[in-house]
Amino acid sequence: MKLQRYTENTWLALEIGNSRLHWALFAGQTLDCTWDTDYLPELVIQQLANSKTLDDLPPEIFPPQKRNRKRGNTKDIFPLSPPPLVPPSPCPPLPLAIASVVPSQTALWQTYPYVEVITLEQVSLKNVYPTLGIDRALALWGAGKTWGFPMLVIDAGTALTFTGADVNHCLVGGAILPGLGLQFATLGQKTGQLPQLETQAISYLPPRFALNTTEAIQSGVIYTLLAGIKDFIEAWWQLFPDGNVAIKGGDRTILLNYFQELYPAIATRLIVEPNLTFWGMQKIVISLER
Repeated sequence: MKLQRYTENTWLALEIGNSRLHWALFAGQTLDCTWDTDYLPELVIQQLANSKTLDDLPPEIFPPQKRNRKRGNTKDIFPLSPPPLVPPSPCPPLPLAIASVVPSQTALWQTYPYVEVITLEQVSLKNVYPTLGIDRALALWGAGKTWGFPMLVIDAGTALTFTGADVNHCLVGGAILPGLGLQFATLGQKTGQLPQLETQAISYLPPRFALNTTEAIQSGVIYTLLAGIKDFIEAWWQLFPDGNVAIKGGDRTILLNYFQELYPAIATRLIVEPNLTFWGMQKIVISLER
């Protein structure tokens, strides 16, 4: 389906993740705001298809508190500066671009009448392999097209991923390992006596050589993870001394805080941007209109 007039009107971007839906509202080419929701039933998708204005969007998709957002509230939504736009209302239905790593959810959303499911073939990276996640490809494309290649993207989410491309937009490769929260959860669930820890409860670097079980788990997971990230970044800069490194994902802030304390020289060179996948989607949408 040809995406017509996306860059002139309001449109929605949807990243379907393994556990949640990640949304973005664009006013033309401008990213207005982002938010997350749970998976949604088909009835809500049908309601979205009948929406003529932003106020008509089902509350399960666009909660009322998001519509009345105030500048500076960055807990769940990321207002831009200048203050958020009030986009013009397009003719129904609202255009929707989707990037999904969950095939069953992709099929559900394809019932929407004005949708473009972005595929790996539409991302102009070279040397990609067929099973590369569309979320990784789009984040890399969005980061590289915004800040320049060579680009390494670190996604600090449920899984911690590294994905890099050179100056010719050729995929160099990457790596996947369990993220911070998943490592804590695995120890708690797969052992008989170790407690399960929550990432949100860790606001400081634990002692490296701990004297209690909780801090011993924190030390083992955190210092090993940080050392691994540092090693990948340094290996990247050995390949590309002037290469960029961007970090996104739910654990980006806590990991950046740790890096600022342990490795400040590296921390100052990191690009921190939670919306890399949406920037990649925006660039694909623009290219499809040409």
